[in-house]
Amino acid sequence: MAVKLDYLRRYLNAFTTAMRDHWPAMHYIDLFSGSGKCRDRNTENVHLGSPLIALTATHPFTGYYFVDLNAGNIDALKRRSTASSLAARVKCIAGDSNLVVDRIAAEIRSKSSSLNLAFLDPSGLELRWETVVALSQVRRMDLIIYYPHLGLNLNMKKAVGSPTETAADHFFGGAEWRRIRQDWERKGRPKGLHRSLIDLYKRRLMLLGYSEVLRGSDLGDEPLIRSSRTRAPLYYLLFASKHPLGHQFWRSVIRKDVHGQMRMLLDGTGTYVL
Repeated sequence: MAVKLDYLRRYLNAFTTAMRDHWPAMHYIDLFSGSGKCRDRNTENVHLGSPLIALTATHPFTGYYFVDLNAGNIDALKRRSTASSLAARVKCIAGDSNLVVDRIAAEIRSKSSSLNLAFLDPSGLELRWETVVALSQVRRMDLIIYYPHLGLNLNMKKAVGSPTETAADHFFGGAEWRRIRQDWERKGRPKGLHRSLIDLYKRRLMLLGYSEVLRGSDLGDEPLIRSSRTRAPLYYLLFASKHPLGHQFWRSVIRKDVHGQMRMLLDGTGTYVL
């Protein structure tokens, strides 16, 4: 958790610092916001959650949209947001993010030209593809997306043969993932299933106008977050932007880990670089 939040914090600071003088408005959308604080189950440390990290970014956004299905979380987040000097810019919404996202997207589109960032970080398979589609209809909307490696592993075996739509179908926006999973099984379970599934997801993002999204498909641009206790893979963070500058910011952030150490990335020739 701390690793994910550190990536978000550093990206928001880079994003707002570089863009603040170039856009009349900037919006931050957090569709699975939680209560504003979170406890790491492995370490018991309490961290600022993503909405409070956004409110304390180096330079402020002009608008914040925080959504959570749990009304108690939203009540707590409202109280915590009130302590910020930016409280008047915050909208807290209790509800299903997949149902309220159209209203948020429409409201942003109705305003003056803006640059926008959505952080899509559910706890499992709650994010639906239709929600990503709705956000993509905002002209300038960058996305940081939680890819549920562990959640998919726990659900795919049963879901792949389901006669009805499953949470995995809703996440990927269709059943093509099932063919990829079945091919992987027939090959005797070699490595690479999630690489193929992430590439499927990114191809679908490209159809929404995120033309830069595949630049990093083999470059290590999707940080893998592991359990701090067992080191088991938990999830990846996917990034999508319609402009190469967004990816430039993202790569500058993920080149360093939470301890400030340089990560090894692959360049376009398959060579590791610092």
